[in-house]
Amino acid sequence: MVMTATRRRLLQAAGLGGGMALLEFSGLGRLAMAAAPGENRLLTVILRGGMDGLAAVVPYGDAAYADARGGLAMPQEADALIALDSFFAVPPALKLMADWYRQKQLVVMHAMATPYRERSHFDAQNCLENGSGRAHGLDTGWMNRALAGLQGRPQAIAIGPNIPLLLRGPASINAWAPSVLPEVDDEFMARVMAMYEPDVQLHKALVQAEGMVGSDMSSNVRGNRAFAGLMAKAAEFMVADNGARMATVELSGWDTHANQGLAEGRLALSFGQLVEGLQAYQKGMGTAWNRTAVLVVTEFGRTVKVNGSRGSDHGTGSAAFLLGGAVRGGQIAGDWPGLASLHENRDLKPANDMRALFKTVLNQHMRVESGLLEEKIFPDSRSVAPMTGLIQRS
Repeated sequence: MVMTATRRRLLQAAGLGGGMALLEFSGLGRLAMAAAPGENRLLTVILRGGMDGLAAVVPYGDAAYADARGGLAMPQEADALIALDSFFAVPPALKLMADWYRQKQLVVMHAMATPYRERSHFDAQNCLENGSGRAHGLDTGWMNRALAGLQGRPQAIAIGPNIPLLLRGPASINAWAPSVLPEVDDEFMARVMAMYEPDVQLHKALVQAEGMVGSDMSSNVRGNRAFAGLMAKAAEFMVADNGARMATVELSGWDTHANQGLAEGRLALSFGQLVEGLQAYQKGMGTAWNRTAVLVVTEFGRTVKVNGSRGSDHGTGSAAFLLGGAVRGGQIAGDWPGLASLHENRDLKPANDMRALFKTVLNQHMRVESGLLEEKIFPDSRSVAPMTGLIQRS
């Protein structure tokens, strides 16, 4: 069930004030507060649009990096990059990520992907969230199915105007959304882009227009405040002793076909939104941060080389982040395929399966049994082994 603008207006008219509406979804819409035992928390942040993982985590130590990226290669002068180690770095806009990394509260995973190998946003997001090996392979989300395997059946909550597929399914969940709709719906814009893609001239004009809108500083600042507010609200619902133990938040705007930028520009502004929101969440969690893991994932990466609109197109491998006080951070996890050879001669090769990361967090942090992971939550994934050493023992 998806929260719609119409229903929000009805809730407002019914007098549910305070800029919020908390509902439980189990086929019926009844008010309910989350209540469940357990201390560990899991927040999943979905970056919709396909984040450029090579811009987020720069493999400056790869000998093929500069030539492979071309116009999207980050300069390597002083202060242009913040090194995580002798091979990977982050741009200045993600300085907080480097801080968490040094505090051993952040794990970076590169060349991550679902089994999906095409380039449709909607199919890729569906595969990311349904947990199967293909788009539309299941009509429920892996996080919803995981709820049944958690001790005490803790509650989960979707924060934002939509309930993602990730949390849809038979298990009851809560949902909260601000009372005011966002000014720009990036998912709607992505659908419009897809609709006009067959028409070369119209699609080019739309891409150029999107680039001009994306470069508008005021709209990015509004989005920044909005995401940080959603993340603070997620902490508010999860920090309580009887609060939600699993939650989702979404951040759109990662489809950087035009005017992507390098240390500054459209993508850097999105990075700023992301870290400000994560910082707001950490602050709101207080000491509960020590029992918290945060997944930051996207549906696919971007092309390695720049396109004709000074941006990047839909790709394959991208970066993912796992952070929190419960994380054994300060490490780069997974395999690195290198940039000397590309997937289909255009994308970072998908060397690591996203489901391995999800299995790790559910099993080692949320204590979901391995058998349930294989049979119910990620069916047909026995060949995908969980990662090791990413979660602190508790």
